[in-house]
Amino acid sequence: MPGPTPLDAMDFDTAIGRCAIAWRGEAVARFHLPGPDPTRLMSDARRLSVPTTGPRAVALTLIRAHLDGDLDDLRAIPLDLTGLPEFHRAVYSVTRAIDPGHTLSYGEVADRTGTPGAAQAVGQALGRNPIPLIIPCHRVLAADHALHGFSAPGGVETKQRLLAIERTAGFGEPTLF
Repeated sequence: MPGPTPLDAMDFDTAIGRCAIAWRGEAVARFHLPGPDPTRLMSDARRLSVPTTGPRAVALTLIRAHLDGDLDDLRAIPLDLTGLPEFHRAVYSVTRAIDPGHTLSYGEVADRTGTPGAAQAVGQALGRNPIPLIIPCHRVLAADHALHGFSAPGGVETKQRLLAIERTAGFGEPTLF
C-alpha cells in the first residue's frame, strides 16, 4: 500500500515575515508562521517556486491580504488533515469556524466538540496544529481571556500580534470599554 502523496512546499513573504506552506495536491497540509527558519520543518517536501495562478496562488493571496489587515476567514482554502486523530480534526473544525476578531475559550471549544471538560485536551490538540492561521488556534484563549502558551514561533507575542491584526477586542488598539 503506497504512503501519502508527497508534499509540495515553499516559503513566501508576508507583512509579518517569511511564512512557509506545504500542499498535498491543492489542499494545505502544513503552514508555518515566521520563525528562525520557516523552511526547516518542510525538509521532507519538494520545494516549489511561488505559484502565480490556480488555487495555490489564491491561497497565498488570501493569507497575505489577511496578514496585511484585509481580513478573511480563510475558509476557502482547502485543507488536508490526513492522518490526524479524529478528536484533533473535530477541534480544528470548531476552531476554523471562529471568525476573525472573535475568540472562544478552550472549554467552549471542548463543549462544541461534544466533549465537555476536555479543555486541556483541546489545548494539546491546538498545540499540535499543523496549519496555524488557517486553522486559527490563536483565537482560542484561556477562560479568563489570558494569553497562555502558543506553540508557533514567537509564542504568546505572535498570538497577540495575530489577534491585534484581526482587531480582536482587547488586543492591539485600545477599546472604549
